[in-house]
Amino acid sequence: MTLGETTGEVVLGVLSSLCPDGVAKGQVTAVSSGVSPLESLSYPVMASDVAYTEGVTGGNVFTITRLGARRMAATMMFQEPPTEDNGQDLDELEMSALGEAMNQMMAASAAALEGALGYSVDISVPTTRVLESAGEAEGLYPQTPYATSVPFTVLGEPSRLIQLIPNAFVVRMTRALETESDDEADRDRDEFSGSRISSRLRTVPLRVTAELGRARMSLEQVANPAPGLIVELNRSSEDPIDLYVNGRRFATGRLFLIDQTEWAMRIERVLDADPADYASQPGGI
Repeated sequence: MTLGETTGEVVLGVLSSLCPDGVAKGQVTAVSSGVSPLESLSYPVMASDVAYTEGVTGGNVFTITRLGARRMAATMMFQEPPTEDNGQDLDELEMSALGEAMNQMMAASAAALEGALGYSVDISVPTTRVLESAGEAEGLYPQTPYATSVPFTVLGEPSRLIQLIPNAFVVRMTRALETESDDEADRDRDEFSGSRISSRLRTVPLRVTAELGRARMSLEQVANPAPGLIVELNRSSEDPIDLYVNGRRFATGRLFLIDQTEWAMRIERVLDADPADYASQPGGI
């Protein structure tokens, strides 16, 4: 469950950066032994997977409906997401956008595993395919003694992160938790001290972005920008700017210059945990 929660939170951050305000994560569950974690999906689905390549079996599988994949690809390409699936296969541009999203999610997931386990985790190149039925999924992925399932809602469509966990990971995680427990009295007394794997998670890299404003442009404008083109943003220079951490709005502040040479941001307000507060930023992607 700890491994599932660790990777689920990191994948949530990646999805939120790609589809702001359009992603929600459900509760992590452990899949019962002998039950396929893919049998309860609503087919057809797009499935992307990576395998662990360091002498252990297992890996991660991320699934999303075809309509969800289309909506995510459209959002990444600054287009209006479709309201319904046209029943056709994804085109080359949609597959390219989806592949990039999968690459980011799987790389971030592997980095989170390294932080939690305390050693390097090598993964294969992600493979993305269409699964028309549970029968097509049978035999595609390795059998492992443990598996977790994390449900997501992406732009209104269901998706799922499935982690196939080998025994070696469980042993290493148990040792990591025991070590953390033994050293608990010596930890820094900060807001993360309640988590028994906090010291390992602190090394997981996060993407921090300061956003001055947003604009909508056509794909043609983005692909062929004319020299001298002025892009109008939805805010004035006097408005506060937003600080995002892994795609989630975290704080607001003001832009200023350091020594008249380097731009910086002075944080004026750290947002509360109220989801409505995080979703209150203007504009869209």
